[in-house]
Amino acid sequence: MAAIRIAVSSSLYRYLSPAFASGVSLRKLSNQSVHYDSKYFEKLVKDKKVVLFMKGNPSAPMCGFSRLVVQILHMHGVDGYDHHDVLQDVDFKEKFKEWSEWPTFPQLYLNGELVGGADIVLQLHQNGELVEELEKIGHCSALLDK
Repeated sequence: MAAIRIAVSSSLYRYLSPAFASGVSLRKLSNQSVHYDSKYFEKLVKDKKVVLFMKGNPSAPMCGFSRLVVQILHMHGVDGYDHHDVLQDVDFKEKFKEWSEWPTFPQLYLNGELVGGADIVLQLHQNGELVEELEKIGHCSALLDK
């Protein structure tokens, strides 16, 4: 019996590979049309004042750490920020980690500077420093209204 080969995106591959363990070979499609280099990543982090690289998206986070950062940003009234789902492209995810020199996601950037992951964002939120960091980029935290 010949094996059946199907090409799927990285995100589908993750979900489908266990289901097709018998006889069907899945091959991840690569996004070879995009050249991930320093200039590309620098543009992404500097495009908007707030940029979040996460697993999933703000309306459907795919991990608890990404959900935590989204909730903290929401509590501070940060809306309309740029976000990138790192699960959509494995090559992007790995090259971005290498470029940022930060091994995990989510990664929050304010004015092009890495703030950190969920643990650091939570700590800054708890000690009030996130309010100050948001003020530096011209955002008045919604928590100050309460």
